[in-house]
Order: sequence, then structure tokens, then C-alpha cells
Amino acid sequence: MNIVKKEILLIVLFYALMGVFYQAVLNIDTGRWLNPMGMIINFVLKGILTLPLIWLFFKKLASLSIWKKGGLHLITMPLFTLIWIYGYYLLCDYFSLYRLQGQRVIWDVYLTILFYAIQFGIFHVYVYSKELRQQELLAAELKQLNAESELSALKAQLNPHFLYNVFNTINSAIPTTAKNARNMVNELSDLFRYQLRASREKRIPLEEELEFVRKYLDLEKERFGKRLTYEIVADGASKELLIPPIIIQPIVENSVKHGISPQIEGGHITIKVTHNDDALEISLCDTGKGINGEAKDKLLNKGVGLSNTNERLIKMYGTGIELTENKPKGLCVSFSVPLNNTEIE
Repeated sequence: MNIVKKEILLIVLFYALMGVFYQAVLNIDTGRWLNPMGMIINFVLKGILTLPLIWLFFKKLASLSIWKKGGLHLITMPLFTLIWIYGYYLLCDYFSLYRLQGQRVIWDVYLTILFYAIQFGIFHVYVYSKELRQQELLAAELKQLNAESELSALKAQLNPHFLYNVFNTINSAIPTTAKNARNMVNELSDLFRYQLRASREKRIPLEEELEFVRKYLDLEKERFGKRLTYEIVADGASKELLIPPIIIQPIVENSVKHGISPQIEGGHITIKVTHNDDALEISLCDTGKGINGEAKDKLLNKGVGLSNTNERLIKMYGTGIELTENKPKGLCVSFSVPLNNTEIE
């Protein structure tokens, strides 16, 4: 059965049970049964008054502590009782239905307060148990994800070690005269080694990230030749600061692939890193084909490097990357890394 339908059915059954209890108490005290019409008005009115309180306590003030909610109930409970008695008695008099009179009115006050306390007590226990089950399910899912991540990490450790051995074998097979080829193999091996370390650590010194970017660009220069040039500018104080690993390289790769590669003349990439009291400011500007009239939000989703890095920064720090046009042509990508490296939980 649908959960919502089940909850509604349980509420209806609770109201029916309280109706029987109300009838029994009045029968014992007065020796008579209420008109069914009066009973319907009684609990329909209570249901109508309950709805805004459900919204208040379980939607609007859902994050409030149970103790503060309990204090608020001390205000809403007498209001609920007074409004119900006034409305119920008014409707009973209008339809000429029997209702309690004189000192017996105290029964309606008492039973309504009891109804309110039992009803919202059940509601709070139900919501708490439901949230507890959801937290247990989430904890179980996280535990499974952690187990899968640990397994993936173990696999990731095995594969690079195999690759290192392959790189060493290839390097040994290359003639000593082919110095350039040997350097390329060594740099490629260093890239894999850095990626393995990045999978284990949350923070890496900026200097190591820039060295990783430099090796990547040197390998790309072997493919592009004079069509690709680059410059990396960072002051000495910035190089010791910590940043998330592999946060600059995907943007560089995006610039090479989508900005410079399509151009016959190639292009130039400038990476600048500065810092102030609060954050590292990192920018990458290229002389590639640029935005070409594309909307910036669409451009963010076009390149895997841009979209992934933007999403990663937003999840870590709450702000993503910023895109601006480079002059006279090209694209600039910039972002900030807080120096306290405080991530959003």
C-alpha cells in the first residue's frame, strides 16, 4: 500500500477510535449517545484545526528541537481547545444538536486536550521513527559506498604499479640515443604517480599541482609542437599553500582540447596564481577560439573538465568557476580556493 494512503488510513482509524472513546465517556456521564451528525462535526472540525498545526510543526518548524516544539505546543494546545469548543458549540446550536451544558463542559475541555496530546504525541513519535529509519538506510548506503570506494582504491593501487613496471620496461627498451622518448615515458609515469597520490590525499601543495600541469603541457607540446606555448606564474609564498589535487589540470586539458586544438595557428596558455588574506586566486587564460557567442552556462556543461571542476568546487566551497572573455580572443577561467580550506559539510 502507498505510504501516504497508509498514513491517512491510520489517522482515520485513530479518529474513529477517539470517537468511540468520546461516545463512551459521554454515555457513562449523561446516559445518552450523541447524534451521528454531532460526532461527524466534532471530529471533522478537529481534523480541520489539526491540518495547519501539522504544517507548522512538521514543515515550517521541522528543524526546531523537540523541546522547543513542546514549549510551542503549550501555546497551541489551549488555542486549539478554545477554537474547537467555540466552533463545535456554535454548529451544534445552529443544527439543534445535543451538546454538553453547564459544568459538564469541562469534559469537552479535558477530552479535547487529551485528544490533542495523544494525537501530536503519536505524530512526533511517527515522524521521529521515520527519520531514524531514513538515517539508518542512509548510513547503510554510505557504509556500502565506503566499502566500494575502498575496493576501488585497492584496485587503483594495483593498476598503477603494473603501469610503472610497464613504463620501466619500455624505458629500458628505448635506445639511450632516444633521449626525448625516454623523457616522455618518465613524465607520463610521473603523471600516473601523481594521480595515484591524488586519490589518497585531500590536499596537495600548489607547487606539486603546478608541476603536474607542467608535465602534462610538456607532453602535449610533443604533439602540438610550436602550436602550443604556455606560461605559469606563481609567487613563492603561494606555492607552499594547499589546494585540492587535480583541480587545475582538467581546465588546462579543456583549454587545449576545445580552445587551442581547433585552431591551425594553435595558441598560448597563461596560468596565474595569486593570493590574498582569504584565498588563492587561480586563473587560466588561453588565446583559443573563445566563447564564440555561446552562453556561459552552456559552455560550463560542454567540456568535461570545466563541468566536473565547477561541480567539485561548488560542493567543496559553495562557489564554482567564473568564465570571462580573453582579449583580444580566447577564454579566461578563474576560481578561488579558501586558504582555510574549509569545506561545506
